[in-house]
Amino acid sequence: MGRLVVVICLAVLSAAAGAAEDACVIATAVRQPYTAPDRSGFLDRLIGEMFRRIGRKGEMRVYESPERPLINADQGVDDGTALRIRGLELQYPNLMRVPEKLLDNEFVAYSLRHSFATPDWQTLAPYHVAYLLGWKVFENNLPASQPATTVKDPLQLFELLQRERVDVALYERWQGLWWARQLRLSMRVMEPALAKTEMFLYLNKRHAALVEPLAGELAAMKRDGSYRRIFDETLTTLAHPH
Repeated sequence: MGRLVVVICLAVLSAAAGAAEDACVIATAVRQPYTAPDRSGFLDRLIGEMFRRIGRKGEMRVYESPERPLINADQGVDDGTALRIRGLELQYPNLMRVPEKLLDNEFVAYSLRHSFATPDWQTLAPYHVAYLLGWKVFENNLPASQPATTVKDPLQLFELLQRERVDVALYERWQGLWWARQLRLSMRVMEPALAKTEMFLYLNKRHAALVEPLAGELAAMKRDGSYRRIFDETLTTLAHPH
C-alpha cells in the first residue's frame, strides 16, 4: 500500500511539473487595464487566448520595475515580455519579436477645464502640463519652453489635475481613462493622439518555434472578431460613462 501511495504521489508531482513547464510566463510592468489581479485585463485575456490557440498556456507576470521584465525575459527567467516597442532585440539579443503587433499605445492629453484639438505638440504651449518622470515620448517632444511638471506615479498625475494645479495631464490613453474612472474624474481626452507607438510581444529565443504560430493566431483573432471583442470589453468600455 505504501509503495502504491509513493507511485501515485510521484505521478501527481510529475503531472504538475509538466503543466508548469507548459505554461509560458510573459512579463510586464504595466497594470490596469492591461493586467489585473483577477487576470481580466487586456493582456491577460489576449495573451491567454493566443497561447491557447497554439495548444499552450500563457499567463502574465507583473513587476514593479519596467526594466525587470526585459532583463528576466532576456535571461530566460521568464519566457517573454509584452507591450514593448519595436527593435528591442538589438539591445536584448536573446529576445525575438512576434511580428504581429498587440496594439498601438496612444499618448494623449487630458483636461478637466479645457477642450482643444492636439494635431501637434505646439498646441500644448498655452497650458501647464504634467507627465510621468522618465516618459521619453513626452520628454523628447515637448518644446523646451513648455511649462511642465513631472511626477512619480499616475495617482499623483491625476491628483494634480483634479486639484487644478496643472491644466493638462499627459499619459497613455487607456491607463488614463482607467484612472479617471477610479478617481471619478470627468476628463476630456484631446484628439487626435499626440503620438502612437506599435507595441509587441517578445519571446526568449528558446521559444523561437512559437514566434510565427503566435503571430498567425493574433492575425487570425483580428480577422475573426475575437481580438475586437477583448479590446472592447477591456479597453473601449473605459471611454464610456460608468
